[in-house]
Amino acid sequence: MVTTSIVHLETKGHCDVLDITPQVKTAVKDSGLRDGIATVFCPGSTGALTTIEHEPGAVHDLKEILDEIAPPDRDYRHHLRWGDDNGHSHVRAAMLGPSLTVPVVEGTLTLGTWQQIVFIDFDTRARSRRLVLQLMGE
Repeated sequence: MVTTSIVHLETKGHCDVLDITPQVKTAVKDSGLRDGIATVFCPGSTGALTTIEHEPGAVHDLKEILDEIAPPDRDYRHHLRWGDDNGHSHVRAAMLGPSLTVPVVEGTLTLGTWQQIVFIDFDTRARSRRLVLQLMGE
C-alpha cells in the first residue's frame, strides 16, 4: 500500500517552527496503515524537517544555535547571484534536510514521548508551504 497526501501550511518565515505531528498522525490513522513508514518531504530549498521536543525553550535554543552556525547577517554569495537576502535560509535547510521518515508500528508513529515532527521555514518572508506526505507499508 502506498498513499500520498499534501499538508498545507501558512508560515511566518524567519525560522518559524511548526509542529506537524497531528497532521501526520491523522494521515496514518485515516490510511489504515498498520506497519510501514511515513515520509514527509518539503519541495523547496528553504524549508526543512526534523524532530524536537516542541516546547518554547527547545525551539528557542534551536533558533539560537542556527543563528550561530548560519547567521542571517553574514554575506552569502547567493545574495550576489540573485540579489536576495536568504542565503542563510538555503544553508540551514541544507544542513537539516528536506525530508524525514518515521517507522509506523501497529498503526502508530514510533516517536518518543517528547518527540514531535516539525517543519521549519527558514525563508525571510511568510510563505504558503506544501509538504508531501507518503505512507508505505501494509
